[in-house]
Amino acid sequence: MASSKPTAAELAILRVLWIHGPSTVRAVHEALRAEQSTGYTAGYTTVLKLLQIMRKKGRVVCDTANMAHVYRPAASEAETQADLVKDLLDGAFYGSTRALVLRALSMQPSTPEELAEIRQLIEELEREG
Repeated sequence: MASSKPTAAELAILRVLWIHGPSTVRAVHEALRAEQSTGYTAGYTTVLKLLQIMRKKGRVVCDTANMAHVYRPAASEAETQADLVKDLLDGAFYGSTRALVLRALSMQPSTPEELAEIRQLIEELEREG
């Protein structure tokens, strides 16, 4: 994975690739435009340029065997999230997992299912030591 943090636009593209799998520029562009929550309105050529930049940064890999270039993420979603959380934890929260978790939980309401998963994880971590 590239050493710098992905930009918001790069994360939007990576999200498309994680959800839809390896995709052409056109498929990424259409998915971004269809995803209302991103508010992403960039044109096809902008998406192409971003993918080219991301390839140079090592964020995506491009299969050029066919006429249409097919892009896929260089790192998994979990790996990317772990890198981002580690940077956030170390930078904004001075390494305090407690502070990070408390802030995250206070930002928006969690569903009962999410809270049950969190409790289960805490119990597992307590059992492990």
